[in-house]
Amino acid sequence: MSRPAPALPAAFLDRPIAHRAFHGAGRPENALSAVRAAIEAGYGIEIDVRVSQDGEAMAFHDATLERLTLERGPVSARGAEALRQIQLIGSADTIPTLREVLDLVAGRAPLLIETKDHDYSLGPNVGAIEAAVARDLEGYEGPVAVMSFNPHSVSEMARLAPDLPRGLVTCGFDAQDWPDLSPRIADRLREIPDYDNLGASFVSHDARDLDRPRLAELKAQGAALLCWTVRSPEEEARARAIADNVTFEGYLAAPGSS
Repeated sequence: MSRPAPALPAAFLDRPIAHRAFHGAGRPENALSAVRAAIEAGYGIEIDVRVSQDGEAMAFHDATLERLTLERGPVSARGAEALRQIQLIGSADTIPTLREVLDLVAGRAPLLIETKDHDYSLGPNVGAIEAAVARDLEGYEGPVAVMSFNPHSVSEMARLAPDLPRGLVTCGFDAQDWPDLSPRIADRLREIPDYDNLGASFVSHDARDLDRPRLAELKAQGAALLCWTVRSPEEEARARAIADNVTFEGYLAAPGSS
């Protein structure tokens, strides 16, 4: 069992969190322009990270390049410098490293970092992205927290960086949304059984599934409850009836409305 993580800093609860940074026209998701826009708008920031072939953390959501760039193939098949040269569609941005994101944020906004699973199996084959994130966050000053759908990833972050707030990204794990996930693992993870063993201090749960009884149990024991991803003021109002804060995209959330 991991020792308890620090509580999620209050900065993650007092303003909406921009999903994949404050992306929009000309500001691709997880791009530096979207990070900059979130800071200027007064939002918190959520980003995704994947590991390059040479072990660097890159701010990028997908396992492969084709949805967001004109290139193809796995992110993990290219080195960090090569990835940094790839332009993101619809902008002048290129794929940033986590270190570039950290240098830009510099403590000016709360930063929520999701380590992505390399094959969507949520299994024990972890270590590379967690090591890269832990290394990059050494000495970083400012509100920051790490999270993952994969409990093994959260456990590895607990080992490498025990003083960082850490949490689980959770949902109903429906088969249509997780076609590569074993039904046995989905059935297990659906009820968030690993929270205590991981020493987690928060969960970020699917906003469509906030009436799950397990979430009420976790809140009662002191877990902070974030949610993802709300896409309208109406969805935000419904989510806030249960969740402590929202992760949003596609509309202008009111900064400081938590």
